[in-house]
Amino acid sequence: MTIDAKGLLAIRSQILERNDVLSRAGTPQAATKPDFGNVMQSAMQAVNTQQTRAAEASAAYERGETTDIAAVMLQRQKASIGFEATLQVRNRLLTAYKDIMNMPV
Repeated sequence: MTIDAKGLLAIRSQILERNDVLSRAGTPQAATKPDFGNVMQSAMQAVNTQQTRAAEASAAYERGETTDIAAVMLQRQKASIGFEATLQVRNRLLTAYKDIMNMPV
């Protein structure tokens, strides 16, 4: 599979658009303050959705419904990265909790 300049530019523009959306989403809004629990729940749902997509793509490839192994591997890598990031956040939260619990009162 070769990537031509047009495809590379399309991927670049998608990345820039997503970066713009994420930067706008990161700006605080005065009207609503996000709840930590809701933020964590939505992040977990996003990771779960990505894991489901990766599993479905793998199953479709195994059944022979798709022959695009690159797309399947890309879905699996996205799911893996999301899971690893979630795991790191969990580890940091547990460490912070333990540190707080060990503080003298």
